[in-house]
Amino acid sequence: MSRPKIIKLLKNKHPYLNKSQLETIIDTFFHTIENALKEKKSVEIRGFGTFFSKQTKEKFSARNPKTGELIYTPKKNKVKFRSSKKLKQFLNKWENLKYLSLVTQQNIK
Repeated sequence: MSRPKIIKLLKNKHPYLNKSQLETIIDTFFHTIENALKEKKSVEIRGFGTFFSKQTKEKFSARNPKTGELIYTPKKNKVKFRSSKKLKQFLNKWENLKYLSLVTQQNIK
């Protein structure tokens, strides 16, 4: 889902807020997460998941898959996301319901 779609959904749910206010709210939310990750802090949103940064090691023996040539890869900071138990259960429940509806539709035919 894109940023404009999120703003549109929020506008429909909260018509008393104007578009610029919603943009400010969304920008503040994401900038807060960005700043916390830059400071090597994790961001936990209960019932949704945790964002955290992890540093990869530098490698002197990595290979270019196309040529097979040895290359150097420096240390990097990567953003990781660990979903909450509640979100995993919700997604798996949704997938199971979709699967059951497909199976029942095939059995009816």
